[in-house]
Amino acid sequence: MGYRVVVAGATGNVGREMLNILAEREFPVDELAALASRRSLGTEVSFGDKTLKTQDLEQFDFKGWDIALFAIGSDATKKYAPIAAAAGCVVIDNSSLYRYDPDVPLVVPEVNADAVLGYTKKNIIANPNCSTAQMVVALKPLHDRARIKRVVVSTYQSVSGAGKEGMDELWEQTKAVYNPIADVPPKKFTKEIAFNVIPHIDVFLEDGSTKEEWKMVAETKKILDKSIKLTATCVRVPVFVGHSEAINIEFEEFLDEDEARDILREAPGIIVIDKRENGGYVTPKECVGDFATFISRIRQDSTIENGLNLWCVSDNLRKGAALNAVQIAEVLGQKALKKG
Repeated sequence: MGYRVVVAGATGNVGREMLNILAEREFPVDELAALASRRSLGTEVSFGDKTLKTQDLEQFDFKGWDIALFAIGSDATKKYAPIAAAAGCVVIDNSSLYRYDPDVPLVVPEVNADAVLGYTKKNIIANPNCSTAQMVVALKPLHDRARIKRVVVSTYQSVSGAGKEGMDELWEQTKAVYNPIADVPPKKFTKEIAFNVIPHIDVFLEDGSTKEEWKMVAETKKILDKSIKLTATCVRVPVFVGHSEAINIEFEEFLDEDEARDILREAPGIIVIDKRENGGYVTPKECVGDFATFISRIRQDSTIENGLNLWCVSDNLRKGAALNAVQIAEVLGQKALKKG
């Protein structure tokens, strides 16, 4: 006996990836409903070797369904997640709406899997921000060994983090560079993204940081350890899929780079590719379609007493969103629902 599973937002980048990953990981699905907004009603989506037609999210009855994976943005989630939860369907939400709610667990299974058991307060589990998810996977095993005091992270985030519109804008602007009569002004982004980098993701806050940067701080504290100090600079780059991060870590005690490398090699969800030679590291293009978080460029930081630097890369549509949501569903099944 398996699960009756809903994917809400099934026609979007993350929703389609959720369907792919549910099939790839052979999640025990007895029945699957693909939901979309009314304007996408009837659109066909793939689930393994099956083709499904989307149903109307607005009219859908969640009663009798076990798990709903939401990838519909905060506004729609605010309306429909409580409806699904009240009907007894556990919502795993990819938006930012519930991440900072103390009654909603924020989960990265490699880091805090037991937190899923807190779902009973609201029947909702939150999926973290894409840039946070891959980072805490890398930080967790190192924190367990040497206790992290402070993290300085700079992100290099792909346009798929801004959805299909972001990907389309990069594509159209890139073509326009080679066409002297074409003009594709920025719409999704604040400046031209083609052949450029933009140090601005989400809205600005009063202290000069952006909300994306604030999210990384708040979510790391909630998922990993509230005592960790973290500062972030989040940058949009002209890459279609795959987020990269340069992470500087200060520990409470000394951690040798060789020991750190060994720890990370043994950690769940991580692949270490770290050769000190040309090409001996992973770039975002190489991580597309993979489940893992890749770590490269592990080295001591000689400017502080107990410091390390590393390079962290992951497919943001997978570990940063869809994969993490499906992993949460797997843990929820194992620890609480116990079907399949």
